[in-house]
Amino acid sequence: MNIYINGTGCISPQETAQIGPLFSTLKEYDQVRLQTVDPDYKQWIDLKQIRRMSRVVKMGVGAANLSMEEAGIKMPDAIITGTAYGCLDDTGVFLNKMVSQEEQMLTPTAFIQSTHNTVGGQIALLLGCNAYNNTFVHRGFSFENTLLDATMILREGEAKYVLAGGLDEITNYSHQILSRFGLYKKAPVKTMELLKSPDRGTIAGEGAAFFVLSPEKGTHTVAELAGISTMYKPLWEGEVIGEVVKFLEEHAVTLEDIDLIVTGRNGDIAQDEIYEEVAAALFPDHPEACFKHLCGEYPTAMAFGTWMANKIIAEQDVPDAAMFYGTAPAKIKNVLVYNHHQGTHHSLILLKAC
Repeated sequence: MNIYINGTGCISPQETAQIGPLFSTLKEYDQVRLQTVDPDYKQWIDLKQIRRMSRVVKMGVGAANLSMEEAGIKMPDAIITGTAYGCLDDTGVFLNKMVSQEEQMLTPTAFIQSTHNTVGGQIALLLGCNAYNNTFVHRGFSFENTLLDATMILREGEAKYVLAGGLDEITNYSHQILSRFGLYKKAPVKTMELLKSPDRGTIAGEGAAFFVLSPEKGTHTVAELAGISTMYKPLWEGEVIGEVVKFLEEHAVTLEDIDLIVTGRNGDIAQDEIYEEVAAALFPDHPEACFKHLCGEYPTAMAFGTWMANKIIAEQDVPDAAMFYGTAPAKIKNVLVYNHHQGTHHSLILLKAC
């Protein structure tokens, strides 16, 4: 059974919520932390509810609605979300009040809204959807496991339309904590120069991307979700190379059939080395596009990369802002997305043009 992407929606540090060509209004940054460009959420959420919602919930609701609008559906048969950090802002608010108020007279609202499944639950409440609702919290595999779950549900015939997505946010608290581990650049760097940076560290990011998946094609369907694979803590680059070859063989695709590879290079000289090894061994002459200099690094950034790959297939063109190596092919049929998070969570997604 084929699984098709009938609609997509994305809210990111780029103006991805607007209708138009991919990255037609490119936003360039010169900083170590990127925040989303928020659309007018009032078109989907009541004004009174917006005031009580954290940013990540609004991002998720907005991206979910954008994907359903493109797919032309009002109600999904299942809602599946993936997030590594959950609602960090509300978590920070609650913990801060615990300290400042000495654990006395605490309001439960921030605690209730700080759980990881808040976004999926809020989408369901706004839609009035009582169907299957699940949230995966698997660090760098959160989004990939969301797609795997959606694929199994569709192939078992338990749903016709599944709303699946990945999202994470960055807050002042989390950015300060993660910076202590040396994950980010110490000095601001221009986003369009990030991938050529010779230093350790990357830039922090955030965003939400949702997809309406179905075994049937829709009006705006351009790509098929042909395959998903994950690999945890490979011992060396040869293991990754072997997994890529095996993955393509399982889906009856050769290395020559891949028209474009999309990688998760993030400007960290140590973490980008594996992409160099894989490209040199398997795709030395293939054009390569990247996405993390546009959205920043976060555990579910693969959702943004998959969204971008789908848009590239739809437009049959790779924007200059995303192109890293080579020349964009005239015809784009098979796109391989390869990403890893902090060198431990490696994943592959194969998209085929319909």
